Amino acid sequence: MTAFATAETELDGWLLAWELRSVNHRYLDASLRLPEAFRSLEPEARVRVGAVIKRGRVDGTFVFKRLDHEIPAIRLNQALVGQLVAAARTVEAVSDRPLANFHAFEILNWPGVLQEMEPDRERLGAGALDLLSEALTRLVAGREAEGHQLGELLAERCAKLRELTAGVRDRQPEVLKAIRQRIMVRLKEIAATPDPDRLEQELVYLAQKLDVAEELDRLDAHVEDVLRALRDIEPTGRRLDFLLQEMHREANTLGAKSADIETTRAAVEMKVLIEQMREQAQNIE
Repeated sequence: MTAFATAETELDGWLLAWELRSVNHRYLDASLRLPEAFRSLEPEARVRVGAVIKRGRVDGTFVFKRLDHEIPAIRLNQALVGQLVAAARTVEAVSDRPLANFHAFEILNWPGVLQEMEPDRERLGAGALDLLSEALTRLVAGREAEGHQLGELLAERCAKLRELTAGVRDRQPEVLKAIRQRIMVRLKEIAATPDPDRLEQELVYLAQKLDVAEELDRLDAHVEDVLRALRDIEPTGRRLDFLLQEMHREANTLGAKSADIETTRAAVEMKVLIEQMREQAQNIE
């Protein structure tokens, strides 16, 4: 299911932010992008994603940056300063002439003398994971809202499938009667006088061959299973995939056995509805 969610917070003078996107996918495929300093969080981040999302492609991006209004703390590398002062004095001692005085700012400008305080990565990492959980909660809420809408669309198509199967079932006696009439008319046209018992046997065999009661019963059963799956609070996307595949097979068989144009049209309409449902089921976890 498609959804988008963000979450951000301020911690120790840093801005932490997660951006999550999810799109349709048959299985769970999580792609998380973290700064190099927080790469160690990826295994735990994947565990948290997998705990709440079972199906779909999830793209997540984590960023952290210092807040503009925060002045970064600095630390003086005293050991390096001492070495620089000692080196300067040594140069003066061996020089033929006295060297120009130097200022403290010259030492401060020396590479490595001033060191920016490193952030507390452990604390920021814990905050990043907590923030991810918050973003996932929002993402799941968006997916659930879309899932509810998709469930209503699938239920509507299930109702239409029920109407179609009921119509085909009600029409079967009329179809068999029409077949019998066509056969009798054809026999009269060719002036044939078949054995009555043999004719009845052939008609019974033909009726059995064209009987679609089993296909209609299985379609009705699969529709009930789909509706039951939609009411289930557990992930049902893969089960729906299987059920719709079976429904498509039954609709194909119904079309192959069809002996009149109305049944054929109903079978085609069923396959259209089932294919629409299969596309929608790809979005359901």
